Order: sequence, then C-alpha cells, then structure tokens
Amino acid sequence: MSFTIATWNINSVRLRAPLVAQLLTEEAPDVLCLQECKSPVDKIPAEVFAELGYCHMIARGQKGYNGVAILSKQPIEDLGDKDFADLGHARHVAGRLGNGVTIHNFYVPAGGDVADREVNEKFGQKLDYLTGMRDWFREHRPEKAILVGDLNIAPREDDVWSHKQLLKVVSHTPIEVDHLAETQESGKWVDVTRADIPEGKLYSWWSYRARDWDAADKGRRLDHVWATADISNAAHSSRILRHVRGWEKPSDHAPVLATFDL
Repeated sequence: MSFTIATWNINSVRLRAPLVAQLLTEEAPDVLCLQECKSPVDKIPAEVFAELGYCHMIARGQKGYNGVAILSKQPIEDLGDKDFADLGHARHVAGRLGNGVTIHNFYVPAGGDVADREVNEKFGQKLDYLTGMRDWFREHRPEKAILVGDLNIAPREDDVWSHKQLLKVVSHTPIEVDHLAETQESGKWVDVTRADIPEGKLYSWWSYRARDWDAADKGRRLDHVWATADISNAAHSSRILRHVRGWEKPSDHAPVLATFDL
C-alpha cells in the first residue's frame, strides 16, 4: 500500500481553513499533520475537511496558541500525547493507522529570540522539550513509525540561507542542532526529506518580515519528516511545496510531503 503524508504549520487552522482545503484538494495526501492550530479542538472546522474525505481527526488544542491535529482519510487510533518539559502546551499527538504505522505530530517550542537559557526562559524550555523527547524515545524505542512536524530547528548548513550569519540565531545554533541530533539518534530516526533530497539548499519557512520573501529567499528548513529505520527505505517522492508560501494570506511555512510504500 502506498500512502502520502504531509506536515504543515498552518498558523491558525480556523483562519486558514480555506488554504487547508485547497491543499487537500490539490495534493490529496492520505494524512495531513497540522501544527500551530491555535484553536480548541471543538472549534477546529473538522466538517470542512470531512467534506473532502478527511473524516478522521485526532487533535490536541488550546485557545490562541500551539495545537496539533492529524487529519486522515483512513481511520486512525488516538494513541495519546506527551507533555514534554511539563509546559502544559498542546504540542504533541500520536495516532496509529490501520496499516500499523504510528504517526507522531510535533510542534517543538520556537525558543524565543535570544539563544541563552539564562536570560531567555523560552530557549531553556525548547532545549528541555527536546531532551524530554530524547529520553522518551530512548525508553520507548519506536518501530514502524513516522515523526513529522515543525521542529523549529534547521540542522544542516544547507537548511538555512546563511550558515555563518545564523550560527547565533535561534533555530540554527549548535546547541539546538546537537539536541535535535540526540533526539533523532534516540529513536534511530531517518531524516526522510534529506535521504530523498541529499544535496542543496532546502527551506520550508520564510519570515513574514521580508518585503518579498520569494526574492529574498532567506529561508530555513524547520519542518521535518522522519521515519524509523525499519520503514525509511519505503519512503520516496519527498518534496516541499514552496509555492504554497505564496498563496493569499499564507502561513509562513510551506507543506512538506513524503510517500511511503508499505
């Protein structure tokens, strides 16, 4: 069976429900994982997505902030969530498809503006969240699993527009990259996107601050698709839908997709 999974930080699922519907119509992934939904679960416009064939949803939400949801054409079992770093935030939800694949949908804290936990509490929370993920996956080694989401870190030099200029900027600092690498290693996760697209600049986020984001092209690859080693070889056709960043009233993130033959 072949199925496609997409991940997208939507930056308000209610505000951008028409864009979600457009993506579902044009790309028709089997599963769409959303982050930063900024909505209580009962306020997510699930009926809009159900009309397009996505009749199954598991989600965690809160008013105005954070929030994650998994939309699926197929039935999906709710496997719960983890509150890493005890932040009380809706940042993780997991589900299992009928084919036995477990999907983890994450929204890792952004970390604020200053890369120093001594003066910036949010940066410390980000590092603690990643440490919590690492420890949990070490204790509960995942199998036949896919991890997606806005991990808010661009790990490689070619995942940012300028490695040198961003070394001290939150999302690309060495300490964040190291924490992410430890998290990836803890579950033996394979970066599916880079396995498929091993070379060249690759971004999934462009700031709203740029007057012309496309021309400036100062992007970062913050959104990821990982898979456990037992199924990573089944992945192919990875892509980032850059053009979606140019839709009317867009999210500042672009969707990331991968297909699995399982």
